[in-house]
Amino acid sequence: MKEKTSSRDKVLALLESKKGRFISGEEIASDLGISRTAVWKAVNNLKKDGYMIDSVTNRGYCLSHGSDILSEAVLRGYLRDCPPLVLDVFDTVDSTNTVCLKRASDGDRRTYAAVAGGQTRGRGRRGRSFFSPDGTGLYMSILLRPSGLSADQAVKFTTIAAVAVSEAIEAVAGKTASIKWVNDIYVEGRKACGILTEASFNPEDGTLDYAVVGIGINVYEPQGGFPEDIRDRAGALAGPVNGTCTLGINRVLENGGRNRIAAEIISRFFSYLDEGFAPAASSVTDPAPRYAAEYRRRCFVIGMDVDVLKAGAEPQQAHVLGLDDECRLEVRYTDGTEETLSSGEISIQL
Repeated sequence: MKEKTSSRDKVLALLESKKGRFISGEEIASDLGISRTAVWKAVNNLKKDGYMIDSVTNRGYCLSHGSDILSEAVLRGYLRDCPPLVLDVFDTVDSTNTVCLKRASDGDRRTYAAVAGGQTRGRGRRGRSFFSPDGTGLYMSILLRPSGLSADQAVKFTTIAAVAVSEAIEAVAGKTASIKWVNDIYVEGRKACGILTEASFNPEDGTLDYAVVGIGINVYEPQGGFPEDIRDRAGALAGPVNGTCTLGINRVLENGGRNRIAAEIISRFFSYLDEGFAPAASSVTDPAPRYAAEYRRRCFVIGMDVDVLKAGAEPQQAHVLGLDDECRLEVRYTDGTEETLSSGEISIQL
């Protein structure tokens, strides 16, 4: 069984690398060092799993550009410069954050990521549900086990993730991504991604025990559009996928689809992580971390009037002055007082 699975993954990775082009069964067998029969069986298994593969006599096999199924083998093929990572890829789960939280509570000390194509109980901030339909979105969570970090430092996970997601969107979808402090990513004026970081702290010294960074992205617009309650503000990276997409019609599919987006996020997230938690700058002349400068550049609420939302309190009107080097929001309230917010939520005044 292990050999069949390995052959399947190898064939899938090869077809993915030549997506939209035919490659003969003989060439596949030669490149992978497996038999023609193993190739045939692997292709049939992939078709059963939903991959759109055309089989034509004397031409071979072709993975359609309209095919965008999450696969650990394909995703890992796009990863670069990552620490050792345990990775699970699911068709659908209740919540990728829940998967990670359970592993953490069971005592797993490894760096872990859960990636899914749909969620039945996706969660957003303040206990809200998160729209997570099958097949059109990308939902992923990363379990981290840092040591010695305070609650204030934990917010960096969200801001680093926001930069990583924004860069991944631009690399794959070719669209500009901007950030609404602290955890929403906007594309073409609409929210395309939300980030939810959940953490547990050591009761003895208050330092971080583990953190789970959850990311939900609307990759493709759902058939029939978004639900009524979010239709006026939700957006996606690309239009609906109907299985007939061809090269040039959908840039996300053309550039590797959801597997590539997930791999770009993971790779970029870890590339910023060590820098983000380096010792504090030793002098005022030291530059801000790269991710902080990039976050500030992308944050579109600077200079805007907003409502600051705090748990158990009425919204407070404020003007956004800027962001500090920790990506904390600097605001001035209508009474003239100023505050630097390390966490919370804001609503843009219309």
